[in-house]
Amino acid sequence: MKQKLLLLPLLAAFLMLMAAGSTLASSSAPPRQHVTAKTTSPKPVRKAVPKGNAPLVRRLRHTVWHWQAVMGNRRTTAKLALRSVSALRYWRRRARSVARIASHPPHKAGWLCIHRYEGSWSDSSDPYWGGLQMDRGFMSTYAPRVLLRRGWADHWTPLQQMWVAERAHRSGRGYWPWPNTARFCGLL
Repeated sequence: MKQKLLLLPLLAAFLMLMAAGSTLASSSAPPRQHVTAKTTSPKPVRKAVPKGNAPLVRRLRHTVWHWQAVMGNRRTTAKLALRSVSALRYWRRRARSVARIASHPPHKAGWLCIHRYEGSWSDSSDPYWGGLQMDRGFMSTYAPRVLLRRGWADHWTPLQQMWVAERAHRSGRGYWPWPNTARFCGLL
């Protein structure tokens, strides 16, 4: 029994010496390099390619196309992948440009003056709707898509109403659909 008790501290001392020796050997010796017969070049690191946000690109494209339809312009087309950063930049620029143009109809002051005498932008009294008092025939002629999607002119934004009136003005009707108020405003 005494021999077993004597061996236990000797075993512990031996293990501590081995551990200390291995740490000294690893810290003082230079690291070994394994030489292999076949040398390989390091694999190139692939850089992360930034990706565009496809849902955002779709929403921007939809906004651009919506305002182009309201203004009576052709749709912009771009053959860019929806997930590309260049598509995101392109549609952001187009959305800013279209928003800037759409917010300033060519005869905005005239439409605002006519609106002042006609009614509120959400006027829903039959047979004329909206701030420029558009009737069914006028809306179906100059804004059939907006009429289908949003209903009568009292549900349209003021800019949409002004652009529909602008489309009628460009078609050659001028301010004649509003003869009395256009005279009050000095437009006729």
